Amino acid sequence: MGIRQVKLGIYTFRLPCLRKMKMILDKSQVMLHNIKVQLKETKVSQPPHPPQLPLLDLPPEDLALVQELVLQSGSLKGLAEVYSVSYPTIRARLDKVIERLRGLIAGRKPDPLREYLAELIDRGGISVESARRVLDLSERAGSAPDNGGMS
Repeated sequence: MGIRQVKLGIYTFRLPCLRKMKMILDKSQVMLHNIKVQLKETKVSQPPHPPQLPLLDLPPEDLALVQELVLQSGSLKGLAEVYSVSYPTIRARLDKVIERLRGLIAGRKPDPLREYLAELIDRGGISVESARRVLDLSERAGSAPDNGGMS
């Protein structure tokens, strides 16, 4: 007598091939006569670590924008209407969110000073040239040895 494997859902049965075995699989019924069935439970394993979702590390206002974009079925025009801004303004804002997300995916931490200066530029509070000078000074100050505040 040979052994036959029969798969039902997540279970696999190893059954001897008998002449009197009737199986109705399309209606999810199995009728077996004179057969011993030994079930082995198979557990579906979860990945050892949940997947990292850098999207969740975005600031709340960026997450709200992404959420609204999804609710608007990806329509930037609809998103611009919800936020009561022009299409170019919402496009620029979304580009910044995308850039932040790419940085998080690449493992770069956000630079609060750069983001603040970019926000000031957008609002007209500072010129691009002045923002670059601030960044340059900040980088030089960060790389200079600490001398206790003395020059």
